Amino acid sequence: MRQWKDNLLHGLLWASAFVSVAILFVIVGFIFYKGYQYINFEFIFGDYSPAGGGGIWPMLVTTIYTIVISLAIATPIGILAAVYLQEYAKQGRLVKIIRYATESLTGIPSIIYGLFGAVFFVATLKLGMSIIAASLTLTIIVLPVIIRTTEEALKTVPASYREGSLALGTTKLQMLYKVILPSAMPGILSGIILSIGRIVGESAAIFLTAGTVAAMPESIFSSARTLTVHSYLVTQESGDIGLAAAIGIVLIVIILILNLSATFISKKFNKADY
Repeated sequence: MRQWKDNLLHGLLWASAFVSVAILFVIVGFIFYKGYQYINFEFIFGDYSPAGGGGIWPMLVTTIYTIVISLAIATPIGILAAVYLQEYAKQGRLVKIIRYATESLTGIPSIIYGLFGAVFFVATLKLGMSIIAASLTLTIIVLPVIIRTTEEALKTVPASYREGSLALGTTKLQMLYKVILPSAMPGILSGIILSIGRIVGESAAIFLTAGTVAAMPESIFSSARTLTVHSYLVTQESGDIGLAAAIGIVLIVIILILNLSATFISKKFNKADY
């Protein structure tokens, strides 16, 4: 009877994995099937033409801007906040409230963040519809993800690392940036990868804070549109799902490149630990 239950559970696990991978392949395959014929040099590096045709280069640059700016702000703040909560703060009621609030922020719909960004960054701080306003809004969106994943990564570092480092006479600060953070770096990078996916996939928050200008941004204070917003607007205007699928292919390639880069860096840190 026990063997039968083990086999059943094993079969369910394999079936779940197969269904998950199959769904992924179906979605990606559909996007590539619908959009591959649009992919060419002009589509990637050309300027957008409202009359039809043209490329996505301005939107691609805007997307990269939002990724870089958002991560440049959110990553250090998120890591430092997680280090404080995990290594310095007294584990009491206040820390539990902060953690609960952080977890709750991850479940708020992005449109709410977009409305906040439109009111605070665009109107109150008078940044206008701009890349910087959108990036600051995205920073708030991904900050809880980075904080929670960094905390979990710090928890996985064995206590013997801390004890051994302090026994050798290092200060707590030296222990953190020479031993703890390098050991936790693979988990921290996982949080950053998740954040990149969230940034690239956002549309509602960017729509309300960056605007919809389909032109090359002159600076981070210019109004512009990202690839996801462009995909939505192009589909709405022309009704051609093929163009949206082609933009989806570009987004998949961007995320794949960034994920592979993060994985490569993570392996370098693992080798350095040994």
